[in-house]
Amino acid sequence: MSLSQEQMQALYRNLVRADHFNRMMYRRMMQGKLIGFYHPAEGAIAPGVAACTFLNQDDNLSPHHRGHGITHMLSKGIDIKYYLAEHTGKETGCCQGRSAFHFSFPEHKVYMMSGFIGYNFAPSVGWGLAAKRRQQGQVVMNCSGDGSYGQGRAHEALLMAENWKLPIIFFCENNGMSIFSEASEMHPVADISSMAKAYDMNAVICDGQDVFAVAEAVLPAIERARAGEGPTFVEAKTLRFNEHDIGTPDLAGWEARSDEVHADMRDREPVAIATKRVLAEGVLSQDDIDRLNEEALAEIEAVEEFADNSEIARPSEASLLADVFAPGEAV
Repeated sequence: MSLSQEQMQALYRNLVRADHFNRMMYRRMMQGKLIGFYHPAEGAIAPGVAACTFLNQDDNLSPHHRGHGITHMLSKGIDIKYYLAEHTGKETGCCQGRSAFHFSFPEHKVYMMSGFIGYNFAPSVGWGLAAKRRQQGQVVMNCSGDGSYGQGRAHEALLMAENWKLPIIFFCENNGMSIFSEASEMHPVADISSMAKAYDMNAVICDGQDVFAVAEAVLPAIERARAGEGPTFVEAKTLRFNEHDIGTPDLAGWEARSDEVHADMRDREPVAIATKRVLAEGVLSQDDIDRLNEEALAEIEAVEEFADNSEIARPSEASLLADVFAPGEAV
């Protein structure tokens, strides 16, 4: 499908915001201003932006851990200041400063983040079944990396979703790397989406460095889901410019990724690709682009000010135990 000028403008704006937010998170991590750790999203910001820009408020979203889901959540309309406050250990955080990067925005149908790879497949089936029963046109955007599809629960989810014709988009952000392991060593085929054929599921592959190409793949999948036509597997072939998380070596197997590999990847930088197209097609002018960058930087300044000026979270023992389902008795 072809995108309208308004859709391209919305995608470009969110792409610029995602790029600046990722840079801010990287900077703050290096400055020691975040608790926990950070999985940088440089090179891989386009898939989350395209997957989520056109979701509705009541659509379920399970973001990818790359960039800690910021590119996905800000594109859906979530105010990231509460997430940065969470990542800074502040009382105003989305989980009251208790979870580091494990976010939760139930009012936006973003319910959780887990450290377990592929955790989101089983809940997504539940959300999809609930959406089908409600018959209100909701969809479920299940975002994950190529490494998640080594999990048995992923295959169970694909099977159940296709059998029950659930409104789920299985959105695979395939950057070819699982920490240090290359996808070519973990999967017998290059296209992760080929497994959807075993379940007779509709599947599409797109260029994950091109935000517009990803959106052109995602929008029909969303329409199919809303129309009750069942799930779609969307595979976005993307790149990871940095190490898996800040501070770990940038390895492929036992060897450091070479300068040549990095140079080739950075020729496919998503903002540069999108900028070239919007200027060539007259979708945006250079003045428009400059303004969008200025707005994104002003937004980040306000978000950082909110997080930095918030009170440090100091939850009481009683409040912590109140959120535990089955506390054990002291012995």
